[in-house]
Amino acid sequence: MSKPIIATDTLCKVFGRGNSKQQVLNNVDFSIFPGEMVAIVGPSGSGKSTLLSILGLLDEQTSGDYQLCGQAIDTLSTFQKSVLRNKHIGWIFQNFNLVGDMTVAENIVLPLTFDKTLKKSQYSEKVSNVLKKVGLHEKAGSFPSELSGGQQQRVAIARALITEPEILLCDEPTGNLDSENAELVMQLFHEFHQENCTILLITHSAEISEQCQKIYRINDGKLVLTPATGLKNVV
Repeated sequence: MSKPIIATDTLCKVFGRGNSKQQVLNNVDFSIFPGEMVAIVGPSGSGKSTLLSILGLLDEQTSGDYQLCGQAIDTLSTFQKSVLRNKHIGWIFQNFNLVGDMTVAENIVLPLTFDKTLKKSQYSEKVSNVLKKVGLHEKAGSFPSELSGGQQQRVAIARALITEPEILLCDEPTGNLDSENAELVMQLFHEFHQENCTILLITHSAEISEQCQKIYRINDGKLVLTPATGLKNVV
């Protein structure tokens, strides 16, 4: 059996001190195996985004262990974490996080600038390939303000894919989209999943979460696995 690509052991996150101390994550034991598509659901303030930020190496746990791709995160420097993150993880956010005064192609190429082994002459082909994947090849020269919300999210997905990550971490990826565009985004995720990409997404939507292999529910900082869905409602 393959080893988990993401694994936590008694992971805790505490904000504040003394009387203002708040435990956001409480002894989270959690693992994802290569190629799985997993959802985390829960109310606002339950710790979903905090957990995702820790798993994506944008934040640190207060205590407990976290391993990403077999690497114990506690042993790594800030620089080593950034290298690991850029190599293995693609981030997709609810608010797209595109740079307004940069074109679609310029936004997508940003993660590549951290890879010093890659020549700039290779950028164009990579951008073209990921734009074709998300159906926006003709929009390479457009600016974010010229795109619909659904198109902006697909650009954000292309940006996440440009480094060919093993893991996609998605924070409410359909939260700002209408039902039609949400369906298009989920179709893309299912295509990537078929290509053995590991996908972890946070969502408030039962319709979205039920399309995943596993659903975890988080409440008051505690994570619980709910019954498997078997990829219901897959388009």
